[in-house]
Amino acid sequence: MDKTLLSFGHGYSAQALAAVLIPQGWRVIGTTRTAEKAEAIAATGVEPLVWPGGDVMPALAEATHVLISAGPSADGDPVLNELREAIASKATDLEWLGYLSTTGVYGDHAGDWVDEETPLTPTTKRGQMRKDAEEAWRAIPGLPLHIFRLAGIYGPGRGPFEKVRQGTARRIIKQGQVFSRTHVEDIAQVLAASIARPAPGTAYNVCDDDPAPPQEVIAHAATLLGLPVPPAIPIEQAEMTPMARSFYAESKRVRNERIKTALGVRLRYPTYREGLAALLKDG
Repeated sequence: MDKTLLSFGHGYSAQALAAVLIPQGWRVIGTTRTAEKAEAIAATGVEPLVWPGGDVMPALAEATHVLISAGPSADGDPVLNELREAIASKATDLEWLGYLSTTGVYGDHAGDWVDEETPLTPTTKRGQMRKDAEEAWRAIPGLPLHIFRLAGIYGPGRGPFEKVRQGTARRIIKQGQVFSRTHVEDIAQVLAASIARPAPGTAYNVCDDDPAPPQEVIAHAATLLGLPVPPAIPIEQAEMTPMARSFYAESKRVRNERIKTALGVRLRYPTYREGLAALLKDG
């Protein structure tokens, strides 16, 4: 049987997965909100579909697999808001559905470790919306749901190098602050491994092996570029957007053993050091 992935909100991580699947003979249909983005998606070999606005029902009918990248809002999950009944009626026909969530659902653990069995106690509005969305997807009977809780994403076009080059990078210091992160290529290989080994109802943390203070990552990026390390700024003195400050409201180390033991994943970039070195090499 031919494999067709319907990708809702076909963004950065979904594009990385499509780059893995299309050479294997997959058909990938990706939704986007604008005709301009649709044109860019088509150039990658993905069939674009402007949605909301276009008719997504034929694509849903043909899909064997579904990926949800579109984030929730205060109004709830945008895909479920429009298509809950259609997806519920299709649930038992799907082989796999993946939902991209965030490690923000765990909330603040003052730098301690969390895993997939840790209770979800988000402390930010964004984390609470993701928790609510996870629960809404879980409520659909018979859906082959797989949840992927992503750490901070970096990769080609996303990373600290440009800010360091431009002189806009900042090393904001908050005592004990650590973040987990993940390279987009590792997200793609985790998703592909899950598709190959479906286990409906399972949640996976997607992150590297080295939760690290953000200022160390900036300093390492500057060193790789041969540029001065940006000065340290205490968080109390830093001017930050509410979104940026919310990231610093939580500190935790995220365990990733499940993607290794259950899916057989071997991370391409087990720490930010390998990831940044590869980005610099590839330009």
